Amino acid sequence: MATAAAPRSLPAGQDTRFFTAMAFAMSAIILAGFSLNLVAGRSSFAVPAPYHVHALIFMGWIGLYCAQAVTAATGNWPLHARLGRLAYLWVPLMVLAGVIIMVVVARRTGGPFFFNRDEFLVSNFAGLLAFGWLAVWSLRQQRHRGWHRRLMLVAMSILTGPGIGRLLPMPLLIPYAWVISVGLTFAFPIIGMIVDKRRHGQVHPAYWWGISLYLGIFLASLALAYSPLGHAFSDWIVAGSPGAERPVEPYLPAGIGM
Repeated sequence: MATAAAPRSLPAGQDTRFFTAMAFAMSAIILAGFSLNLVAGRSSFAVPAPYHVHALIFMGWIGLYCAQAVTAATGNWPLHARLGRLAYLWVPLMVLAGVIIMVVVARRTGGPFFFNRDEFLVSNFAGLLAFGWLAVWSLRQQRHRGWHRRLMLVAMSILTGPGIGRLLPMPLLIPYAWVISVGLTFAFPIIGMIVDKRRHGQVHPAYWWGISLYLGIFLASLALAYSPLGHAFSDWIVAGSPGAERPVEPYLPAGIGM
């Protein structure tokens, strides 16, 4: 019934070019954000092993996502299907690696100083779950390309948050840095909705479902983060670590002026 409700499609090549361009655009933003941090000296390779494992897994996902876009663009559907089976393994690996690195970061530093600690932990966890849910849903819809491509675009847009955040002057955005950095990730599926409307005359239902799920999880995660339960959860994560020493609210470290 879902596919029957979808709008009629244009020749496959036109949509394929759009989704390929979006895949590389989102990947470029993520890579640009992390590269800028390295060049600016805000990060380095001198970090514990979990950081490197996390980076390898997430960069591997970017490579896999772009490879899927290219195989679709070139019509290599057998390879596309094989890579899709690999994605079934990679998605839970992404969620696991993301959870581990968030705990490591929270215990080392309490999270980035320009974020509320509870926002960073609770809402970040929720965002990872939203990514995993949407990505697996997309993989389950591979026979229906309209759903498959759009759901995966929404899933991938969630991962652009860290890249976007590293490109913005986050200290200047306190106390709204977290909401702004996450809010900007919605730009990618919104672009997709605009393209659908212009090309097909209506927006594919996959966008409405995908964005609604992502937005609902995000708003619920903010409510939870600011609840006693969310605060207790964050306290439990950082208990007995250096991360417990930082303020819960966003703050400016000594030596950083505004």
